[in-house]
Amino acid sequence: MRNRMRPAPISARPVLVTGCAAVLAGTAVALWGWPGDTPIRPLAGHGRGMSQVGAFDSAQQGWLAERILEHYYPGATLGTSPPTNLAVRLMEQDGSTLDAYAEAGFRVAGREVAAGQVAHLTPLPDGGANVVVTVGCDGEVLWQTVTSDPWIYPLDPKPNRPASEHLTLCGGTAYRGSLGLATENGEPRTINRVDVEDYLLGVVPAEVQANWVDKGAGEALRAQAIAARSYVLAERRYPYAQTCDTTDCQVYPGTVKEDPRTAATIASTAGTVLLRDGRILRSEYSSAPDGGEPADIYAFDVGPTPAELAVGRPPTDPRPDPRTRAATTQSPIDLEYQRRGGEAGSLGAPLGPEMLLPQRAGTYRMFTNGVIIVTPTLGAQVVDFTTLLQLVPDPGGVGAAPTGSPERPGGTPGSNSAPASGAAVPSGREVLPGGHALPGVGASMGGGVQPGERVAPGAGASVGSGVPPGERVAPGAGASGGGGALPGAAASAGTAVGSGPATGAPAPSGVPHEQAPNPGFAIPSLEEVFGRR
Repeated sequence: MRNRMRPAPISARPVLVTGCAAVLAGTAVALWGWPGDTPIRPLAGHGRGMSQVGAFDSAQQGWLAERILEHYYPGATLGTSPPTNLAVRLMEQDGSTLDAYAEAGFRVAGREVAAGQVAHLTPLPDGGANVVVTVGCDGEVLWQTVTSDPWIYPLDPKPNRPASEHLTLCGGTAYRGSLGLATENGEPRTINRVDVEDYLLGVVPAEVQANWVDKGAGEALRAQAIAARSYVLAERRYPYAQTCDTTDCQVYPGTVKEDPRTAATIASTAGTVLLRDGRILRSEYSSAPDGGEPADIYAFDVGPTPAELAVGRPPTDPRPDPRTRAATTQSPIDLEYQRRGGEAGSLGAPLGPEMLLPQRAGTYRMFTNGVIIVTPTLGAQVVDFTTLLQLVPDPGGVGAAPTGSPERPGGTPGSNSAPASGAAVPSGREVLPGGHALPGVGASMGGGVQPGERVAPGAGASVGSGVPPGERVAPGAGASGGGGALPGAAASAGTAVGSGPATGAPAPSGVPHEQAPNPGFAIPSLEEVFGRR
C-alpha cells in the first residue's frame, strides 16, 4: 500500500488569507502567518516543491488548496494574472512539417479553409512557410502559396471553443488555440499558441487524476491548477516558446485527457498565481511519494509580474475581427507583379488565378504579355508562354485547382478537370490563342475556337483559323478546331499545334486530356528548362 504520511501540521498562529474572494479580486495576499512556522528544508531531484501525493492526502483531511500551497511554498503570496497566451513547443513534432485540420474548418495564409481539407506547412529560411492545402491528410492538392505568417488559426480565436474548432494534427491529437512553425538551427519546431486557461485544461488531468474529485481530494486539483499556472507563466525556455509539452516542463497532451471535473476546478482558480516579491513563482512540484516537504522558494526562478504579462501578449490571431477584416497576405506572384507596374506595366492584365506547377514545384500565373512563376529555388521569375508550355504542356487543363478555388461540400474540389482532348470551349468563354481556355475554365489544349468565342487581346492569330486577335467568330462560321500556338510557341514540323499527344494520336475516348497516354512527351525539369534559356 502507498505510504500515506501527512505533511507537518501548520502552526495555529493567525493567517491573512480568508478564501478565494480576495485572491480573485486581483489583490496579492499573504498565504500564512509568521516566517519560521514551518521548517524549510530544500529537497533534491524530483522532490522539489509541492508533492502531488501529499496534496491529495492533505485534501482528503479537509485542507483547502490555499493551505496546501501555504505548506509547500512558505513565504509566497497569491495574486491574479491577466488573460495570457502561451507558446508551447510540441517536442514529438520536432523536425516535421505541420499538417493539421479542424472539423469546422480553419484559416491559413489569410484564407478560410473548408472542413475536410488539411494544411501542410513547411518552414522557409525567411521565417515564412510554404503552404499546401489538400483534400484530407493525403488527398489531392487544392491550392498552394507562400506566406509570411506560418500559423494555422481556428475559425474563432477566443478561448474555450468547442471541439469541432480545435486543430488536429494528422495522425496525432487535437489542440486548442493555433498551431505554427519556428526554426531552431535550421530544424522545424511546431508551436501551439494557446490561452493559459485552455492550456491548463490539458495539463492538470495529465499531471494528476480527474477522479480525485470523486475521492474527496478536489482541493488538491485546485492546488495543482494554481501551481501549474504559476510554473508555466514564469517559464522562458526558448526564443520561440515559453515551455514544452513533456515532463521536462509540464505534461501537455493537448485535449486528449480533458475532463469536466478538472475543468471545473481550473475555472474556480482562474488567473490565480503564486508570487515571490511580486513576480510569478516558477513553482516546481513532483510526485514525491512520502508527502514531500516545504520548499525554499528562493531556490526557484521567478518570471514576470502580472502587470508585465498584460503588455505585449502574443496574438492568437493577426486580425482584430477575423470574420469581417479582409485578408492582406500577398503571394510572391502578387508582389512581383506589383513591382513590375501591375496592369499598367509590361505584363498587362492577369489572365487567370494562380496555378500549381507539376509535382508541386511552385506556382504560376499568366498575364497578357507573359507569365510569372515562383519556385523555392528560382524565386519569382517572368517567363514567356513558350517556357510555360515546356513546364506545363496544357495550362488550361492542368487539373490542379487555382488558389482560393471553391470546393464542393464534403471536401471534394470544384470542377477544374479538363474535358477530353479537342473539346470545344463553351460559347462565351474567353480563350487564349490556340483555343486555350483560361486556367480553371477546363478547356483542353487544342480545343477549337467556337462560334461566339473571343481570342485574347494581343495574341497572335490561331494557326489556320484566320481569326485576328480580339475578333469574335460569327455564328455558323465554323472556326478551325486545330487551335494555334500560345504567343511565341512554334509548331514542330509536320505537326499541327494543338493536335494532342506528340504522336499525333487523339486521346482515347472517355479519357481526360491530362490522363491520356503520351509516350512521346516528358515534362522537362526546371533546371532543364532554365538551363536552355
